[in-house]
Amino acid sequence: MTKKNIIKRVSLSVALAIGATCAVAQDVHFTQFNATPLILNPAFTGAFDGPIRASAIYRDQWKGVYRTIAASADAPIVRDISGDDYLAGGVQFYNDVAGDGNLNNFTGMLSLAYHKFLGLDGDKILSVGLQGGYTSKSIDLSRLYYGNQFRDGGFTGPTNTQLNGSPVRYFTVNAGIAYSQKISERVSFSLGVAGNNLNQPQESINKVQNSDVGLGMRLSGQVGAIIYTGERLSLRPAVLYQTQTATTEIIAGNEFNYIVGSDPEVRGLAPSIFVGGWYRNNDAIMVSAGVEYQGFRIGVAYDYTTSSLNVGNTNVGGFEIGIRYVGINPISAARNLVYPCSRF
Repeated sequence: MTKKNIIKRVSLSVALAIGATCAVAQDVHFTQFNATPLILNPAFTGAFDGPIRASAIYRDQWKGVYRTIAASADAPIVRDISGDDYLAGGVQFYNDVAGDGNLNNFTGMLSLAYHKFLGLDGDKILSVGLQGGYTSKSIDLSRLYYGNQFRDGGFTGPTNTQLNGSPVRYFTVNAGIAYSQKISERVSFSLGVAGNNLNQPQESINKVQNSDVGLGMRLSGQVGAIIYTGERLSLRPAVLYQTQTATTEIIAGNEFNYIVGSDPEVRGLAPSIFVGGWYRNNDAIMVSAGVEYQGFRIGVAYDYTTSSLNVGNTNVGGFEIGIRYVGINPISAARNLVYPCSRF
C-alpha cells in the first residue's frame, strides 16, 4: 500500500470511559490509553502501520478496591479494497473486579473498521468502525453486609435487601468515526467521536427489574497530535471530552517522547523513552513513563486522586503496567519512513 507508506498517522485513543467514582454502572478506564484503543473508539481498530497490534494492561486502583485487566489484538484483514483502502478487524477483552462483594465485569468485543484514504497524496484518512460486545456481571452477596443486618453492635441479623446474586448478561453495540491527517513531515493530528452502549442494555442486581436501570450511553470526542520539535524530541498533546449518564469527564495533557538510539531517522524502530503528565478534571493528576523499542512499548502509570475521594482512599491512587506491540512494516523499515504512534 504505497500511499499508506508515506503517512504520519495518529492512532488516537485519548482516554477511556468514565472514572469509577460514581455509583451507577460505567465502563472501565485506564491511564495508559494506548493499551486500549478498541475500548475507546471502534474506528481505531487497525489504525496503525504494521501487520498486527497486540496489547495487555493491568490496573490496581486504591490498593485492590478496583482491579482491572485488559487485552486486545487487531490487524488489517482485507487490503487494497479500493486503492489503498483496507478493512481491519480486532478483538478486545477486559475483566474488572470491584469492592468487597467482588463485583465482576467480564466483557468481550469484536470490532470492524474501514479506513478510506483521501487526497491526492493519500495523506488523509477517514475511518469508520462498528463493534459488538458481550458482557457478564456477577456479585458475591455472601461477602456483603447491609444496614438492616446491624443488631446489638454487629452485623448479625438477616437482610431483606432485594438483590439478585445471579449473573447479569447482555449484548452491547458501539460505533465511531475518526479522521487523521499529515500536515507536514513533523506534524500530524487525529480526531474522533464515538458512541458506546448505543443500545443501552438493561443491567440490574435488583430482584425486581427496573426498566430505568440500564447501562448509560457513553459519548466521547477525542483530538490529539504528534509534533516533532527536532530529530529526537516529539510532543504528543491530547484532549478528551466524554459523558456518560450524569457524569462528564475531560482529560488533557501531553507526553514527551525522546529518541535515544544512534539513528533517530528511523523513528519507529530506534529506542526511545517517554514521560507524560495528564489531568482529569476534578478527579486526579496522572503521570506515565516507559520505553519503546522495535515495535514494543512498555509503560507504567500512576493516578493521584485530587478530589474529596482522596480522604476515603487514604492517599492511595491507581497503579498500572502495560505492554503493547505493533508489528514492523518491512517496507517502512527498508525506506526509513516515519510512523509516529501517539501515546494513545
